[in-house]
Amino acid sequence: MTDNINPRAVALDIVIEVMEKQKLSHVVIKDKLDKLMSLDRQKRGFIVRIAQGTIEKCIELDYIIDTFSKVKVKKMKPVIRNIMRISVYQAKYMDSVPQSAICNEAVKLAAKRGFSSLKGFVNAVLRSYFREPSKVVYPDKNKDFVRYMSIVYSVPEWIINMWSEEYGREKTESMIIASQKESSVTVRMNSSKVTEEQLFSEFEEDGIIYERIEEVNGAFCISGYDTVDKISAFRKGYIQVQDVSSMLVGIVADPHKNNVCIDVCAAPGGKTIHIADMLNGTGSVIARDISEGKVNRIRENIERCGFNNVECQVWDATVTDKSLYEGADIVIADLPCSGLGVIGRKNDIKYKTTMQDIENLAKIQRDILNVVSSYVKPGGTLIFSTCTVNTIENNENVKWILENLPFDAESFEKFIPEKMYHETAKKGYIQYFNGENDMDGFFISRFKKRMTDE
Repeated sequence: MTDNINPRAVALDIVIEVMEKQKLSHVVIKDKLDKLMSLDRQKRGFIVRIAQGTIEKCIELDYIIDTFSKVKVKKMKPVIRNIMRISVYQAKYMDSVPQSAICNEAVKLAAKRGFSSLKGFVNAVLRSYFREPSKVVYPDKNKDFVRYMSIVYSVPEWIINMWSEEYGREKTESMIIASQKESSVTVRMNSSKVTEEQLFSEFEEDGIIYERIEEVNGAFCISGYDTVDKISAFRKGYIQVQDVSSMLVGIVADPHKNNVCIDVCAAPGGKTIHIADMLNGTGSVIARDISEGKVNRIRENIERCGFNNVECQVWDATVTDKSLYEGADIVIADLPCSGLGVIGRKNDIKYKTTMQDIENLAKIQRDILNVVSSYVKPGGTLIFSTCTVNTIENNENVKWILENLPFDAESFEKFIPEKMYHETAKKGYIQYFNGENDMDGFFISRFKKRMTDE
């Protein structure tokens, strides 16, 4: 019975799963909400707001709690520290929620989770904050830029340092601020499956608010819905949720009729579907990923959209498949990365990634590129992309490709909309930063394989 569901308890469970058990926030939230489909939209939204907001602002929330608590956050019981986090988040960022309700619910949650002895502690710390919020003093931005940015925007200091060294403080600040703005949901129309007129009719029937993204054909911002799964146009395979930066991969790849294309790390299948759509029923796309679970996600999307020119396969991209040697006109290598370009959508990434992870990922990327580059026909195209903004994973890998593989960088300036144009497109790559043109942080590069007699 959904009448007995406590939204704050659900939000608490999500935060614990993500922050204590290191699970992926978008996966945990989806799993929880899928089990609560009968819960009304307002309560579901309340759950998501608290959970996502608490995860996003966790460093700041801990700083605030530590200001008022003798027991520091790191020393608290996991359940208690996360009750404190969701409570302080509500108080600071959800003006419509009364402080009395926040405090009472926090105390009740502590008791229900087996910590009745700590009810007084929870109550005292929260009420201290409510009485004297001005006691929270943030670091001075001019004296300690890194510490200030880390606490105010809840981004680990090492990321602030890395970006400041690579791009300067001004660019770092703009990226972080952009990543904290509410992300719009963008979709791409499968033009081989539906006309704009039909799509608009579907949207209007469902009460979907839509706005055309002028720079990219068939791209729209949408709002006014509960979950994507409930949108009829989505269920019918007319649209695919995809960020505009990701759509540019298919545009830059520029597949032609009857091309053979391989998407080597394809889950959940957005780029695969885009390529299949552009082929308009001709050619073929081989979509691969490392596990059955990931490939099943691709299959679900392919079947929903009804594309018959796609074959889904489980395959480790670091392992050579000799049967594909020089068999592809286009290879899409959108590779595993740190994901720091999408921290606005997946707030937990910033807590789970380390500099060592980035260095390890850059090596894995090169291992994959070394393998999958052999699948490209002479004269064919290799697209290397990531959803991150770090030079070690992007620019340095471009340099590595040019020095170690039989490819030349290829200009793709003619494919890029004017508003999204960068001069580096002439050199075969573009780095988009978080929030640029309302897009995720993203990197795209294009290479042409040398002919064998060159």
